[in-house]
Amino acid sequence: MAQKKRRTKVIIVFVIFIVYFFIAARPVPRETILAQKWISSLNSMHIPAENEPIRLSEQLVPFTLGAHFGYVNLFGQFELNRIMADNVYLDRNMWAEYGAQPASIVVNNISENTQITVENAWGYPVLLDNRVFILGSEQNSLSEIGNDGNVLWTYEFGAPITCIDVAAGLVVTGSLDGAVEVFNSSGERIYYFEPDGSRYSVILGCAISRNGSRIAVISGIDQQRFLLLERLGSSGGEYRVVHHEFLETGFRRPVHVLFVDEDRRIIFEREGGIGSFNIRSRRGIYIPLDGEIVAIDNSGDQGFLFLITSASARLLMGQEKRLVGIRFPPDRFFGSYRIAARDAIFLTAPFRSDDVFLGRIRAEGSSSILVTGGGSTLISFDLEEK
Repeated sequence: MAQKKRRTKVIIVFVIFIVYFFIAARPVPRETILAQKWISSLNSMHIPAENEPIRLSEQLVPFTLGAHFGYVNLFGQFELNRIMADNVYLDRNMWAEYGAQPASIVVNNISENTQITVENAWGYPVLLDNRVFILGSEQNSLSEIGNDGNVLWTYEFGAPITCIDVAAGLVVTGSLDGAVEVFNSSGERIYYFEPDGSRYSVILGCAISRNGSRIAVISGIDQQRFLLLERLGSSGGEYRVVHHEFLETGFRRPVHVLFVDEDRRIIFEREGGIGSFNIRSRRGIYIPLDGEIVAIDNSGDQGFLFLITSASARLLMGQEKRLVGIRFPPDRFFGSYRIAARDAIFLTAPFRSDDVFLGRIRAEGSSSILVTGGGSTLISFDLEEK
């Protein structure tokens, strides 16, 4: 009888184990790591990766680091590496170097090996989405420049421009008086909006999605707000606010706001961390960070975002920085608004440098490639899962 009871108990324990195994067991999660590809020094010869092809890639990463600026390809070879003699503006394919009050500006196209000379500029170049603009010296006018160097259109604003973004043939601007304006490819204003609800009206950040259907805005001081606007219909110039939230303590300076992850999310800077708004689920989360954001990945590809933060204390070997990797929760996530750093941050790498760079690009047929730098060195990493 005792042996029978013992056998029964063993069977019950075994059944409970099997049930628990199938109900509670989960696959071991894959870990995302950064695998180093190459290291390139801005002051010396390139250190090639193993079996590296000696050729230039069509995909180039624009960089500014310390006193250097230029373009590096996916193999760590420099298409352009120059010492800054003056102010520099770089875009994905174009760059310009200019003085404090330039009478003329030369815009160079790195991919087409062409130049555009803007005479009587008296302003500053803004190079976005393969288009050339001149921001007036008082920051209250904007002109688009054609391939022949002539002005295509000019618009005069009622207050200095505080932010600008370009996509899908549209231009969105924000200004010191709290106005958001959208212009078509001919320079005609097709939308005007003044977000209210703050003691001081000012637009501190703006971005437009790649298809032009959505606009993200950080507006106001006391209180500061994040707003998402969506276009009414498939085309046209009418937008409406579909989401807004107050940001508690705000900034009194320009802030980061951008569409990432193929326009699936909006990332915006907020006090003590970053906000992330998921367009599909219409939910936002807040991820706390230590330090101030000094560089941010503008792609947010594959559900990952990288940024560099800076500590406030200055150290003997340079200012302390941290490379931070963030993994976004899935679209179906319905957790708390504030995400614990340990649940969102999968990488923290401290280093010391006064100057930093961060860029990211996706090569054809491969995962994303992260390019970062400090001092006079650029380093490339592949994102791999193990």
